[in-house]
Amino acid sequence: MPRSFQSNYSVRLFLGLAAALTIGLASPVSAQQASGTALARVLVLGTGGTIAGQASARAGNAYDSGKVSAANLVAAIPGIDKLAQMSAEQISSIGSQDMNDNVWFDLVKRIRAAIDDKEVDGVVITHGTDTMEETAFFLQNVLDTDVPIVLVGSMRPSTAIGADGPANLYEAMRVASAPESRGRGVLVVLNDTIHAARWVQKTNTTSVETFRSPEAGPVGYVDTGSLRFLQPAAPVKAARLKLPDAPPLPRVDIIYSHANMDAAEVEDAVRRGAKGIVLAGVGDGNSSKGAIDALAAAAKQGVVVVRSTRVGSGFVNRNVEVEDDKLGFAVSLDLNPQKARVLLELLIANGITEPSAVQQAFAR
Repeated sequence: MPRSFQSNYSVRLFLGLAAALTIGLASPVSAQQASGTALARVLVLGTGGTIAGQASARAGNAYDSGKVSAANLVAAIPGIDKLAQMSAEQISSIGSQDMNDNVWFDLVKRIRAAIDDKEVDGVVITHGTDTMEETAFFLQNVLDTDVPIVLVGSMRPSTAIGADGPANLYEAMRVASAPESRGRGVLVVLNDTIHAARWVQKTNTTSVETFRSPEAGPVGYVDTGSLRFLQPAAPVKAARLKLPDAPPLPRVDIIYSHANMDAAEVEDAVRRGAKGIVLAGVGDGNSSKGAIDALAAAAKQGVVVVRSTRVGSGFVNRNVEVEDDKLGFAVSLDLNPQKARVLLELLIANGITEPSAVQQAFAR
C-alpha cells in the first residue's frame, strides 16, 4: 500500500472518530453519484473485528477489536463514494472469536429485509478474520438470493502501520457493486483476492495472504482498478436451509483427535447435550479405537456424527479405514471441521438427522 495512502487514511480516520465523538456521524453514509450514472446501492453491515480495531498499549502489535464503526471505516477511505451509494449500519462490535448465533440471525434478518424491500444491489459485511469462513458459509446455506453478499476484514487493525483494511474494504465495495458479481453466492474478499464461501479458509495466523481455497482456488481477483472473475457465474446448487424462529441453533461439538486419545471427550460432549458431533480426525478423518467406539455409541443414542479432518486440505472419504455404513456416520467430504459444524447445526435444525440424508446434504 502506498505510504501516502496509509497516511491519508490514518488522518481521515482519526478526524472522523473525533467528529463522531463530538457531534456524531450520521448513518446512512451518503455517496455522490457519478455524473449521469446511477451507482449501485450497497449496504455495509459492521460486526467488528480487526478491521475495526485500534492499537492497545499491551504490546507493540496489540489491538482491541471492534472499536471503529462501519460508518467511520467507510467515511475514511478516499474515493470509495465513487463506487456506490452506501449506507452503513452496526450489527455488533465484537472480535470474531466471539461470533455467535445471535449475530448470525441478526445479519440474516437485516439482509433479507434489505433484499425483500429492494433497498440494495449488494451487501458488504465487515468481519473479523478468525471465524469469517464460518459466517460466510452459514450465510451461503440460508440466503436464497443472487444479490452479491461480500465479507471483508483485515489482518491489521485500522491504526496499524501498513493497515490492510482500507484497500480490502474498497475492493469489497467494488465487488459488491459490480453486476458481474450477481449469482455467485456469498464471497470473501481480502488481499486483492475473491473466494467462494464453501472453499475459503484462514491458513495463517498473521499474514495478509491468510485466506486461501485449498481445494478449488480463488474465484477471482480485484484491485482498485479492475475486477476479474475466473469463470462465468453459475447457479449455486446447494439447497437453502431454513432458520428456526430464534437462536440458538442445536448444539454441535467439534472433537479434536490426537495421539493417545480415549473416549472421554466424546462422552463428555454427549453428557453436555450435544445433538451432533464433528470429529476433527487425523488423516482421512480417523481416530483412536476408543474414540471411534464412543462415537458409534453416541450415534446409537441419536447423536449425529460427522467425520472431518484436522488436516488443512483433502477430502474425507467414506468407508476407507472407518466402517461408516456400519457405524452410522457421515463424512464431511471437502468441508473442514468448523464448516462441517455449521452445516450440521443447520441440518439438525431442519430435522435432517438420518445418516444417509446428512451425507446427501454434505455432498450437495
